[in-house]
Amino acid sequence: MLPNTDFLAGKKGLVVGVANEDSIAAGCARAFSASQADLALTYQTEKSRKFVDPVAQAVDAEIFMPLDVTDDDQMDALFDAIRTRWGRLDFLVHSIAFCPRDDLHGRVVDCSKDGFGLAMDISVHSLIRLAKRAEPLMTDGGTILTVSYHGAEKVVDNYNIMGPVKAALEATTRYLAVELGTKRIRVNAMSPGPLQTRAASGIDHFDALIDDAKTRAPLNQLTTIEEVGAMAACLVSDFARSVTGNTAYIDGGHHVV
Repeated sequence: MLPNTDFLAGKKGLVVGVANEDSIAAGCARAFSASQADLALTYQTEKSRKFVDPVAQAVDAEIFMPLDVTDDDQMDALFDAIRTRWGRLDFLVHSIAFCPRDDLHGRVVDCSKDGFGLAMDISVHSLIRLAKRAEPLMTDGGTILTVSYHGAEKVVDNYNIMGPVKAALEATTRYLAVELGTKRIRVNAMSPGPLQTRAASGIDHFDALIDDAKTRAPLNQLTTIEEVGAMAACLVSDFARSVTGNTAYIDGGHHVV
């Protein structure tokens, strides 16, 4: 767990994708808060708000608003609120992925056109939409982070269409890093090992991925959301001011085996 420090003191950050207290985005939010950042958090629907609210309260979120990333009006309202309250944004975390169940559980060759389009829109293009709105608020530079997985680089059993989707996300990260670099906006992806999150529970035979990570990772241990949060806190800090366009693995070395 990240110790209480103040190396993010004064920084303003937006975390999108907190589903509950056990989600990757929640681990990031807690790490940012422990390092004294001021935070804005979002929840997808009123139904999901009750699961996100404990995280917002724990990190003393100054802005807590609904955000369905397919709703441009909600996205505009969120960034208007950030502009009004803070006047700037120092970092953004995008931790969102979705694919219709039938397409997720089927072969890539069987993925429907609509399912593929929806997965790409929510999992990838939403990062572009958020980055476009964050850019004018990052007047003194900033950091944008997204969350990927090793299935973007290698074929992972049962990860199916999300492999190509995450590959597109990582490529988008690199292109955004180049396009926004002249404004000192850094863009990176984090690639954690398999984690027991609600999103991961939708993958077939997920327990097999967990067992593989335990046995084959050089460190012989699973990643935790606290470890992902610690990496995120480092990446949005000035310690990583020359790091951009990267995919940071937090997986005990599993990706090299």
